[in-house]
Amino acid sequence: MRFEQLEQFVALGQLRHFRQAAETTKISTSALTRSIQTLEDEVGYQLVKRSTRSVKLTAEGELFLDYAQNTLSALEATKKSLFQSFNDCSSEKLIIGYTTKASAIVPVSCGQFLAQYPHVKIEMQLQEQSELLRKLQLGEIDISVCSQAVNSIGTDIHLPDQLILFVAKSHPLAKKSDISKQDLIDFPMYGCFSQSKQIQTMLNEAIDGLNKASSIKVGSIEQVMDGLCKSNHFAIASIEHANTVAEHSDLVQLKTNKDLAHEQLIVQTSQQVSPGEHINQLLSLIEKTALSVSE
Repeated sequence: MRFEQLEQFVALGQLRHFRQAAETTKISTSALTRSIQTLEDEVGYQLVKRSTRSVKLTAEGELFLDYAQNTLSALEATKKSLFQSFNDCSSEKLIIGYTTKASAIVPVSCGQFLAQYPHVKIEMQLQEQSELLRKLQLGEIDISVCSQAVNSIGTDIHLPDQLILFVAKSHPLAKKSDISKQDLIDFPMYGCFSQSKQIQTMLNEAIDGLNKASSIKVGSIEQVMDGLCKSNHFAIASIEHANTVAEHSDLVQLKTNKDLAHEQLIVQTSQQVSPGEHINQLLSLIEKTALSVSE
């Protein structure tokens, strides 16, 4: 039994006329007659009462008409569902912005992704990092991929170069060049936060990494500097305050070991991007490509 036969029977059941049904289904009247006879043989019941003047359906034919109509409706619904599932992806467009330092990663990752998801359109934009962040915040790009320098203070404290740690010159850590997280455990921490959303995110991640999120005290740069001079705290701030700290006679920035500096890949998605299998796969491919490039 073929779907074409069901379509032909439905046409006959609705029009109750062989010639008109044949014209509707674009076959000859004799071909329609043979198709109906084949259906009757397959179901084992007479479906149509034929006469020279009219076509009537038997009781079994009326039941079979309902079945045929429901089956064809289910077929159309399935086709529509399949079309939406895949055509939604085919009409979906992802815009990926990346900096020059990520140019060895993004095109390769996107090529691998398109081999798996050819229905997704990708637009790649090479941007300066400042423009990249602006577009990401405005929702003009979906994914941002950039590489930034991360400097090491000691062997296990790694900070983006947009952040600084500093203490009073009298602090026990002031003259040490190899500071570990363990060295910081016994010292309370001040934080001077930034109005930049991106820098603030970095600060929060650094504070979490130093296990100080539950105990950090927050203040303005003036309050933080004054507090350092009167206590054994250490402080974290954005690099915008580096000159202010350097000009203070009683403060010193913790030394950064430039020899241990390395590049860190930063991948961010716009808040407007809904997570999904293909998004996660693309992010995974970017991460894998970055690892292979760095090896």
